[in-house]
Amino acid sequence: MRREEIKLEVAFANALTLTGDLVAGKAHYDRALAIYDPAEHRPLTTPSGRDLRVALLSFRSNCVWHLGYPAASRNDAERAVKNAREIDHAATLIYALGRVATSYTFCRDYAAAHAQLDEFIALADERGKALENLARGKLFALTGNASDAVRAITSGMTSLRSTGAALYEPWHLWHLAMAYADLGQLDDARRCIDDAIEKVEGRKEKWCEAEVHRIAGEIALESREPDTEKAEKYFDHALAVARQQQAKSWELRAAISLARLWRDQGKPQQARELLAPVYGWFTEGFDTLDLKDAKALLDELAI
Repeated sequence: MRREEIKLEVAFANALTLTGDLVAGKAHYDRALAIYDPAEHRPLTTPSGRDLRVALLSFRSNCVWHLGYPAASRNDAERAVKNAREIDHAATLIYALGRVATSYTFCRDYAAAHAQLDEFIALADERGKALENLARGKLFALTGNASDAVRAITSGMTSLRSTGAALYEPWHLWHLAMAYADLGQLDDARRCIDDAIEKVEGRKEKWCEAEVHRIAGEIALESREPDTEKAEKYFDHALAVARQQQAKSWELRAAISLARLWRDQGKPQQARELLAPVYGWFTEGFDTLDLKDAKALLDELAI
């Protein structure tokens, strides 16, 4: 009976998190981990054959990052890798390495993410190489290596689409849009971010809706004649979604983007009043770049 219960908790947690109900998703992850008994449940695996506890910690690590707990996210992801090494099961370790790289990427610790991917690719099969291309491409996009980002992400997406895999496409597309924008290929950037928005709506992958709209706002500011009105609408939408989902990490990023726009428009007081309470909510993760950026912007706005 407990086996069926834990399987149901995992299924509910994953579905809720993907569709943007992050608080409820975390509650189900917590419940599944509380139920988990190594003696009874170690033989249980995910449909892909991975150890269930490692998968649960990996899933929850992403969920708690969205909810505004970067240190807890890294802790879960690192525990997953530690557990996977102890089990000495290749498929489980590959999965844990990919997920910890994701956690580090969300926390913007790009060197650590690259290091995990180096080990991941040494163990991975052909499908794993496609996933590594996508993960590495995201890191390239986030660190200013736009040409390599475009090559890696388009290659990874082509490989996955050939297998029928479509989950997380909005995530891949917003990084591809960022890379095209950095290259000055704004038509391609807008095409990709519009595609991402459409897929978020059509497939109900609401977990990333706030960030997709924030990136759309940043792209609206990239043209020779920045469309500040459109950008502000995108940022407002990102903030509204993040608040509704209690996704504090996405809310912080959206607040930073809108605060910067207002600062540049000569509205420093409004910018500070927007950003200060979001930053003030956080209790951990002050060594991460998002929180450092928010603090630096608040200090600038106080002058």
